[in-house]
Amino acid sequence: MTTLRRHPLAEQAVEVLLERITAGEWPVGARIPGETTLAGELGVGRSTVREAIRELAGKGVLHSRQGAGVYVASAELAQDWETVLRKANIAHIVEVRMAIECEAALLAASRRTPADLRALNKTLSARDSARGRQAAYIDADIAFHGAIVTAAHNPALGELFHTVTPRIRQAMTELLRIDGGETPHDHEAHAAIVAAIRARDPDGAWTAARAHLGLMAERLGPAGD
Repeated sequence: MTTLRRHPLAEQAVEVLLERITAGEWPVGARIPGETTLAGELGVGRSTVREAIRELAGKGVLHSRQGAGVYVASAELAQDWETVLRKANIAHIVEVRMAIECEAALLAASRRTPADLRALNKTLSARDSARGRQAAYIDADIAFHGAIVTAAHNPALGELFHTVTPRIRQAMTELLRIDGGETPHDHEAHAAIVAAIRARDPDGAWTAARAHLGLMAERLGPAGD
């Protein structure tokens, strides 16, 4: 029996339960002992065990089944979103951008407002003016694509883009370094996206966004694992 001695007890309970799971004491799919049993084994109160189980459930290790108990869902901690993004290579990030920005362009073509069009035109012009100045160019490019996502009028999609933005910025910096610091001459490709959104052409907007990001993906090659 492992008795916990130091504060905070819940964190220690998490560590001990995870150790027992990874050691194979409770394989994936197995039901772990009840709160009372675990509290006795660990030398803590049921509330501490309950908190530890809740944390491990949030990390994807445990899964509670109503009226049936708590089961092992995974022997490994699920990585948080920031860790996943940090480990992703540039090609992975481009693929994520395709998933977000192509759909955003399609939705924006159906939902854009006059204010959205003004923002798109302004950020498109700013992006072109910033060409040749790396930091300013990256900021302007992200602002442009952010304006497209905003024009999609989907708060969840907007929040997703926002969470990915720091990694997009890093990926763009890495890509420009690979290209010797030279900013690309792709104004027309971005103008085509705006034109399709202005024309309320969802398919055209999706195609234009996909063509732009697709060229970037082709240059990078397969994303791999």
